[in-house]
Amino acid sequence: MNLSRRSALTLLTATAGAACVPTLGAQNSAVRAEPNAAFDSWIDAFRGRARAAGISDRALTQGLRGVGFLPGVIERDRNQTEFQRTTEDYLAIVASEEDVALGRRKYQSARRVLAEVEARYGVQASVMASIWGVESRYGTLMGDFPVISSVATLAFDGRRGRFFEAQLIAALRIIQNGDTTPNRMVGSWAGAMGHTQLIPTTYEEYGVDFRGDGRREIWTADPTDGLASTANYLARFGWRRDEPWGMEVRLPETFDRAATGRRRRRFVSAWRGLGVTRPDGSAIPDFGEAALHAPGGAGDPGFILYHNFNVILRYNLSTNYGVGVGFLADRIAGAPPLQGVFGPDETGLTQAERREIQRLLGAAGHDAGTPDGVIGWRTEEAIRAYQRAQGLPVDGRASPSLLARLSGR
Repeated sequence: MNLSRRSALTLLTATAGAACVPTLGAQNSAVRAEPNAAFDSWIDAFRGRARAAGISDRALTQGLRGVGFLPGVIERDRNQTEFQRTTEDYLAIVASEEDVALGRRKYQSARRVLAEVEARYGVQASVMASIWGVESRYGTLMGDFPVISSVATLAFDGRRGRFFEAQLIAALRIIQNGDTTPNRMVGSWAGAMGHTQLIPTTYEEYGVDFRGDGRREIWTADPTDGLASTANYLARFGWRRDEPWGMEVRLPETFDRAATGRRRRRFVSAWRGLGVTRPDGSAIPDFGEAALHAPGGAGDPGFILYHNFNVILRYNLSTNYGVGVGFLADRIAGAPPLQGVFGPDETGLTQAERREIQRLLGAAGHDAGTPDGVIGWRTEEAIRAYQRAQGLPVDGRASPSLLARLSGR
């Protein structure tokens, strides 16, 4: 429940071993369990705390058999996409035209179950489809890290030790209750599981057996229980039926950006008085107090954030995540693309120009990935390769001068 869909693209296959240094997945050997005596000692001490929390010896034996220290999850914990990228980049990553088209197809294919879930919990079907897409690309990227090893590693690491130890105990309790087995309990590097990436404590408290078949099954190809569980979670945190999460707005050129931020809430009448309008100049609708997210300042697209936006943040505490989920949901439901256009980045390049750099690099034989305007590691490597081939200083940076050279200007 705390991974973006494109964060999930970096997930690596993982199966833990015991006293040796096993490869964590035949398909991807970049992440391996490493011997770690301190981790082993931590696990030994943890067993007593787990017993005190009600975990049986049988569940401990079953759940901790083969548990290993996974250094790859520590790296991923420090580099989460939704916290590292601009809003413009994040929207390009999770809500591109390709993502919108796929989302609309998946929405149609699952419209019956989505409608049933909406009817019971009041969360719009398009919002559920969006979370499904952002979290796991509609069940195709649910992750294959062993959840117990992942959360044990993060608990041992200590940055959020108490949180992840709670996840570890909850994961063992899920095993103890017979909901699944350790081999089937796979997910993201952070322990999020299933179509909508539920962390173990959320699964325990909010997981739903939607069809009443006796199991809260989130690990199969059927997304029903995962979608219902997430809708139940949002509803329990106060989702308001038939209200939007927010919407794109236009800010006047003289707007003071210091007034923005998700914690600076005002009545809609106050925002109207400050000149905030919809992109076409019409009045923004009133759904109670709202905040304003203006990532680029006046002149760039802004977003008014209503109550339901804060509920989305209960799922992932990133403003980019909340805007990404909400915007993709609107697009899946038929809304148009952003009406405003983001201005140049700190290098002076617009998104269209960054896409052109990626396209031209590809044409020159240097793979920069899909031209999406997001300058990531692949684009940086392609730039370095081009610079080396041209005898230029190698820095891997996209710039107006690089664009001019690539385009022959």
